[in-house]
Amino acid sequence: MNISPNHFASPSEADTLSRLRDKLGIAAEAEGLLDVAYTTIDSPVGTLLLAATPKGLVRVAYEVEDHARVLDTLSHRISPRVLRAPRRLDAAMRELEEYFSKQRRAFGLPLDLSMSRGFCQLVQQHLPEIGYGQTRTYGQVAELVGKPKAVRAVGTACATNPLPVVVPCHRVLRADGTPGGYVGGPAAKQVLLSLEAAA
Repeated sequence: MNISPNHFASPSEADTLSRLRDKLGIAAEAEGLLDVAYTTIDSPVGTLLLAATPKGLVRVAYEVEDHARVLDTLSHRISPRVLRAPRRLDAAMRELEEYFSKQRRAFGLPLDLSMSRGFCQLVQQHLPEIGYGQTRTYGQVAELVGKPKAVRAVGTACATNPLPVVVPCHRVLRADGTPGGYVGGPAAKQVLLSLEAAA
């Protein structure tokens, strides 16, 4: 069982801890000591972890991915200087809220794709070309990136997408039109597809 630091704190103590964490994040950023800032937001697909480097949004993670494990991975692959610092993520939080309330169809955030390499990164760079409310098959995405036989590799690139929702791997379906797998689980994928179809 994961127990948060606030688990045994009273509401006023939890507020104080939250304010202190925010102050620490602001001070660390001002001193250039913050390499990865993170926060969490509630959404129709559950609590999402958002993380950003100075280059841009580097990670969006579902609860099923285990937020603590995601932060640990970021600390090993990018930098151990990881802190809850919501201010760096204000634009990402705003754009995601607009998306979930059907006021935004495309994201304009700077992205840091350093959590992906090679072919996976190439596929992820092209996924935003699939417009809001549209879908493509894994085969069509393979053609889009110039590797028509790399259908399975496209599946891997979608499954390992470090920026789900923002980089829309949920718009990629199996050849028979069924949703297929998704990092946030099949229910989350269906919620996103339904949200876009209803707009």
